[in-house]
Order: sequence, then C-alpha cells, then structure tokens
Amino acid sequence: MHIDIRGGDTMHSRDLIEQYKGYVQNWRRYFHKHPELSNEEFETTKTLAKELESMGVEVHVDTERGIGLIGIIHGAKHGKAIALRADIDALPVHEHNAVDYKSEVEGKMHACGHDGHMAILLGAAKMLMSMKDRIEGDVYLAFQPAEETGAGAPDFIKFGDWYDKVDAIFGGHVWIDLSAGLMSVEEGPRMAASSQITINVKGKQGHGAQPHQAIDAIVVASAIVMNLQTVVSRNVSALDSVVVTIGNIHSGSEWNVIPGEASLGGTVRFFDPNQEQYIVDTIRRIVEHTAEAYGATATLEYIKKVPPTINDPESSELAERVVIDTLGKDKLSKMRKVMPGEDFAWYLQDKPGCFAFIGIQNPDVEATYDHHNNRFNMDDTVLSAASAVYAEYAIQWLKEHN
Repeated sequence: MHIDIRGGDTMHSRDLIEQYKGYVQNWRRYFHKHPELSNEEFETTKTLAKELESMGVEVHVDTERGIGLIGIIHGAKHGKAIALRADIDALPVHEHNAVDYKSEVEGKMHACGHDGHMAILLGAAKMLMSMKDRIEGDVYLAFQPAEETGAGAPDFIKFGDWYDKVDAIFGGHVWIDLSAGLMSVEEGPRMAASSQITINVKGKQGHGAQPHQAIDAIVVASAIVMNLQTVVSRNVSALDSVVVTIGNIHSGSEWNVIPGEASLGGTVRFFDPNQEQYIVDTIRRIVEHTAEAYGATATLEYIKKVPPTINDPESSELAERVVIDTLGKDKLSKMRKVMPGEDFAWYLQDKPGCFAFIGIQNPDVEATYDHHNNRFNMDDTVLSAASAVYAEYAIQWLKEHN
C-alpha cells in the first residue's frame, strides 16, 4: 500500500521541480565553467556564500581556510537537525567537451559531477526556504571541499560545531551508469573503502652483464605484483568483493645497470570493514616473504583514505519513500554497489544517513562518458528533481524524529 507522506494541501518539494529546473541547471553550468581543485575552492566558496545569503540562509564560511561553508535553515518549529551535503572540488583534467559551458580554466574540469552536486543543494536550499513552515528543526547545508583527496570530510568535520549539532546526514552522487531521472538509495554498502599502498623494495645494484652479483629489484617487484594476485583469488572468499591494484612501478634509470631499489604504488578496495586487517596482513606477508625469497627486503606502507560507504536501513527506507512520493515509483531504481570510494563515508561512521546515486546518463546529450573522463558530462535537466528529494528527505526525517 502506498502512503502519501504529504500533508493536505501543503506545498510539497515536487511542486517546485519545474520552477527551479532552470535555476539548478544554470548553476551547474556556471560551476562547470569555473572549476577549482581540492583545497583551492576559494572563489567557489565565495559564490556559494553570496547566493545562499541572497536567499536569507544563515551562512558560516570556514574563514580560517577560506574554503567550504555551512548554511543553516531554521524551520518554523524547533527540533533536531539534519545535514545535506555537497562536495565542491574539481579535478586536474583537460576538458575535451565542445559545449558552451566548457571549463574556462586550462587543465581543470568538473569531471566527477561535483558541479551538479552544488547546484542540487542550492536548488534544495531554495525549495526549503519556500517551505520553512514544514521544517520541524534545522537543516544544515554542508558544502564540503576536497572530496577527491579523501581527507575533505575529516577536515570539514573539524570546522566549527556543525557536525556535533546534526543528528543525521544525507548526500548523493550523480552517476553516469544510471539513466537520467532515476535514483538509487539502497541500504548497506554502496561504495567501497579506498586505501593506498606503497611498497619499497631494496635489493643490490649491479652491472647489467653480471646479474649474479646483484639482487635485481625489478625482478623482485615483478614477483611481488604477480604474487599479490592471490590476495583476491586465493585468500578472500569468492562471495566477497575485494580489489588489489598496482598502478605504478618505478625502478632504474640506465639500460645496463641492474637497479637495487624499486617502488610500487597501488590501491586496495573492499566493502566489509571487518576484512580490512586481514587483507593488509595478507598483503604484508606476501610482500615481505616474496622479497626474502629473492634475498631482498621490502616494506609495505598502508594509508586508509576512506572507509566503505554504508547506508543504514532506516535512512534508506525513508529515502525510498521520499523518492516514490516525490518523483514516482518508476524513478526508484536498484543499482549494484560500486568499487570507487567516497569520503561521505566518514560522516556515516558517526551519523545515521543515506548516500544516493542520481542518474544522469543520456546518450542524446552525449552524457555517457565515465567519471574522471575528459568528456564526462551529464543530463542536467534532471537535477532539480534531485533537489526536491534532498529537500523532502530533510523535511520528512525531521518530522519523523521529533
């Protein structure tokens, strides 16, 4: 049975989708033209602050760093607080799209869709400001810098006391593998943990013609790469999703010298936090013992970038109801979890919340290229619908938790 969670003739977020369609689309294209990299989002922050202030939103800029801000919308009634989050940084990518809103900054591009995230949250702010009578508490608008570093969220948590004051959080990511207009808000793991590994091999340098007098770091490094393939294939259950990728190897500089040192860099991805220590221990054992077998030594450095993004069941259930009520049941989609990481996961370590996937794929506007591609684009006509879901989720969460 479908239960309408609207109240009588009260204004609903979905009634504002068409009204703010152009507004959200225009802001997305403005931000696309003016990208700023992680920890450099100074002008973006100023622009966001100015726009929010023009709406009458209470704005708190991180003046110490000059990047990132919190907007607060106080409802007509007192109650709890919920945060809606958007990340604001771009990537060091040279854009190859031929569109009139192409990046105006050489070598920088919103190639991951954060321009869309900012526009969605501005649209949600507009909607919420016009429905303050329905807000039973406070809505915090969190415009977070430096998501691409993995450290943006932990740093932003330290800004002021906003994080202590909020009781829940909601966010999302435009997603190119999902058709424009659809949304996915399933419970459980949605994006993988992301960690960085660095392996340093130490052998013995020697003459290229006399390998018996050297310990070849390239051979050792190659053996380590091959043996690491067994981490997933022979050490982890086939029912679990784990990725171990070596993305670079650096060793040697001359054609006739056997190098004595090599370094390898890579990434580890997984969904189950309980597996992390076992995976790290397995990698370390393989690295150290493979090197030892060749008479060399090797060390592993493991850096945890972000934990897995895990939606709690109650928040996802509410999000599903909101999507159905705001956009219609046909817009609620199921989508498989994905291996990229997202620093929104840090918020979900402490706060109940949901991270949504927002479909933006549309071949008619060449919105088919993957995230981080120099041809990445989106169907931005659907973004105001996402704004409505953000706004309605905040309203309903506060209503149901007061």
